Amino acid sequence: MPDNAFTAELDGMIQFADKGIVSKSIHDSKHSKVVLFCFEEGQFLSEHTAPFEAHISVLDGEGEFLLGAETLTGTKGSFFVMNKGMLHAIKAKKRLVFLLTLIKES
Repeated sequence: MPDNAFTAELDGMIQFADKGIVSKSIHDSKHSKVVLFCFEEGQFLSEHTAPFEAHISVLDGEGEFLLGAETLTGTKGSFFVMNKGMLHAIKAKKRLVFLLTLIKES
C-alpha cells in the first residue's frame, strides 16, 4: 500500500447510542474531513449551515434530508451534495448510517 493511502473498515465502526447520535471522525486532512454518523430512529440534527461543501453517502437505514428548501428521502446508496452555506437538517426515519465528507477550501 502506498505511504499516502488511507483505509478504514467502516462496518466495524458502526455504533449506536440509546436515543442518541454517534459521530466518529474517520479521516481529517487539510483538504477534507470524513465523519461517520449513526442515528437511532427519531434522532435529528436541526437546521444549520456549514462553511464547506459537503457530501453525504447513506450506508444504511432511512432518513429525511432537508437540503435548502427541499426535503429528500435518503436510503442505502443515496448520495447528496450540499453547497457551501446551504441550510440543511437530517432526521432518521429508521436507524441511519451515513458518511459526511467536508470539502475544505485549500
